[in-house]
Amino acid sequence: MRWLSLAAGIFTGTFAFCQPLTKADTLRGSYGSSRNWWDVLKYDLHVKFNLADSTISGYNRIQLKVLKRGALLQLDLQEPMQLDSILYSSGTEKGRRIKKAAIKKDGDAYFIAADQLALTNQPSQLIYLTVHYHGKPHKAKRAPWDGGIIWKRDKQNIPWVSIACQGFGASSWYPCKDHQADEPDSAEMHITVPDSLVCVGNGRLRNKKTNKNGTVTYDWAVTNPINNYNLIPYIGRYVHFGEKYQGEKGPLDLDYWVLDYNLEKAKTQFTDVPRMLKAFEYWFGPYPFYEDGYKLVDAPHLGMEHQSAVAYGNGYQNGYMGKDLSGSGWGLKWDFIIVHESGHEWFANNITTKDIADMWVHEGFTNYSETLFTEYYYGKEAATAYITGIRKNIKNDTPIIGPYAVNREGSGDMYYKGSNLIHTIRQVINNDSLFRSMLRGLNSTFYHQTVTSTMIEQYIAKVSGKKLDKIFDQYLRTKQVPTLEYKVDGYNLTYRYDSCIKGFDLPLKINFKGPRWIKPTTEWETLVLYPEGDNKFSVDPNFYINAKKVD
Repeated sequence: MRWLSLAAGIFTGTFAFCQPLTKADTLRGSYGSSRNWWDVLKYDLHVKFNLADSTISGYNRIQLKVLKRGALLQLDLQEPMQLDSILYSSGTEKGRRIKKAAIKKDGDAYFIAADQLALTNQPSQLIYLTVHYHGKPHKAKRAPWDGGIIWKRDKQNIPWVSIACQGFGASSWYPCKDHQADEPDSAEMHITVPDSLVCVGNGRLRNKKTNKNGTVTYDWAVTNPINNYNLIPYIGRYVHFGEKYQGEKGPLDLDYWVLDYNLEKAKTQFTDVPRMLKAFEYWFGPYPFYEDGYKLVDAPHLGMEHQSAVAYGNGYQNGYMGKDLSGSGWGLKWDFIIVHESGHEWFANNITTKDIADMWVHEGFTNYSETLFTEYYYGKEAATAYITGIRKNIKNDTPIIGPYAVNREGSGDMYYKGSNLIHTIRQVINNDSLFRSMLRGLNSTFYHQTVTSTMIEQYIAKVSGKKLDKIFDQYLRTKQVPTLEYKVDGYNLTYRYDSCIKGFDLPLKINFKGPRWIKPTTEWETLVLYPEGDNKFSVDPNFYINAKKVD
């Protein structure tokens, strides 16, 4: 998902909790009776980009399957985009126009009575909706931190256009079932642009058709399930180069699409891509979309994890726009956007949360992928310096998990605090081989699936054999950081947890007359040791807690 700068991340999380909830939030974020009876199988987008007036027009042919009886079908298209008409067909039946009077609009949601679709309401019935629309999409003011279309010009004053709509919604530019719980099993984009430009999209380029009116249509196709917000075109003066990567599932096509004047810089900087793949296939398992290949695309914004077509805008430099977010120095050894946004191919694109309230699953694990990349190439001490270094960015303003069914994220702490939670659980597991198997197991067990935070939590607990429910509740569902209060009296150590939920039971590795494990609770306990050795006390820095000496 989009990477939030410190300021943007803090603002987004706090803002989400402060804003009053509306009916529009519920229509957008809930997965109720107008959505749960049908399953999207495919989006087939045909869209023309009119650069002269910043408008788009076209249609989306939606293939869906009936799961059970339903009364209303909800489609989403955000204003100021306008829905023109809907044609429907079932099986080989010729498409019929749904009367406008039968389409009820409520804000950005459109409702169609199921009886208008001549449904048999039998499970597995296939329905095709062809939704024609046009308009001037909402323009992003600060992509990718806000959502919308990006109309920009490159350094040579050539038009450069793309979209970043995670959270804001794919319905900002095309009609769809705008909810993460239902991904199309496949998708196609047929994008028409001026013939002086190139369009790059997700998956594979199947065809390029030169039209007679000074335009060209590019046909891109994805054969794997894909998030709505990940289906994105890039339009500009692109050139291409590529290579093959010998991965766990065989040869993987790596394709790079960059603005023509960035070609030489890209050939140097993008060497981090095979390095990234080697590390992440080790930790997470095979790249999840071999059939669609891997692409890195010059973008008119910082970056996004657009599946099989990752957006890159880091200025061809290491770090996060040239900075090390950890302050350790290790973050300048690699290109942040290549590593972070590509990490989302496993966590966000392969494993996707049903509700963005659980987005920590995307951002926490992907933020931790930076630590794992560092460990793979530079060792454990470097990784520890990186993960502990990013803690200074944690604000503990609101819980990481947001409110459900209203399209609201939790705190921006889902990045840094989420990754430190995972690192802390890794210490509790205390078996790196098992921890790696757990990461790979997540990506195989939930391969191309949508999940909840609870599903991920339960899987980790089951595989690790550890009792983790109170740990997850503490770090995900409160904003408190547990504090270990302790007293040292000669060779006695007395300790307890404070600032935590009832029953919090994180085992802890400490140094007190040598390294050892303790199991603190909220009640005072005393550890009595022999007098040999010094009585200096410290908590292993790999655990994300506070420690406070008390009288």
